[in-house]
Amino acid sequence: MSDEPQPTHHEEHRRGSLPWGSLLRNGLLVVVLLIMLWLGFNVRLPSVGELQAEIEELGWVGVVAFLALYAAVAMTPIPVTIMAVTGGLLFGVIIGSVLSVAGVLVGCWGAYWLARGLGRRTVLKLLGEHARKVETNLQGAGFQAVCTLRLMPGFPYWPVNYGSGAFGIGQRTFLTASLVSTVPGQVSLVAVGAFIAHPGVLSGIIVACAWAVVLIMTAWAYRAWKGTSSRKLPGS
Repeated sequence: MSDEPQPTHHEEHRRGSLPWGSLLRNGLLVVVLLIMLWLGFNVRLPSVGELQAEIEELGWVGVVAFLALYAAVAMTPIPVTIMAVTGGLLFGVIIGSVLSVAGVLVGCWGAYWLARGLGRRTVLKLLGEHARKVETNLQGAGFQAVCTLRLMPGFPYWPVNYGSGAFGIGQRTFLTASLVSTVPGQVSLVAVGAFIAHPGVLSGIIVACAWAVVLIMTAWAYRAWKGTSSRKLPGS
């Protein structure tokens, strides 16, 4: 007879039970991936003119519709540029900027909490080609890292949103960094829309100032973040 301890009834039941949590997460991953792929390759946002006409027809309800649509777009890989420009066309620089910033932040926040629910491993699969960059830059990072990725030219919003939720960035840090880093870019795009609707010197100045702020903030965030990273290195 073997001296090895025999597994208890509870252990045998646990070994034979299905990993429902893993199955649920993998199933949810498949659903999210399919939705995002379908949106990325098959959904085309209307042109700025078409979107403007459709929202104007809704009257005051158009404000709510604009916010909801902006938030939904911000949760997907679809670029939010057309939404911000349309905000400027419809509502002007001030109101358009407020609505655009609110819409993009709601969408980013929603993606952040979706990632918290999916978990780190699932989000890594979801991020695809962006996974390594996001994990390297956000793992154990904070305010400066979120700002840097958010301000990085050509880098989309959605990997930052999902990565922040998956890699433990605090909610307050994420929202604060997102607000600080998205305002200049959103204002500049809204100003472009306002300039198209009503060309003027003021709109041009706002665009130039907003992009100058984006460049300054990018340089600041990058230097601050690299300085924080170097202080964490052993022996530094």
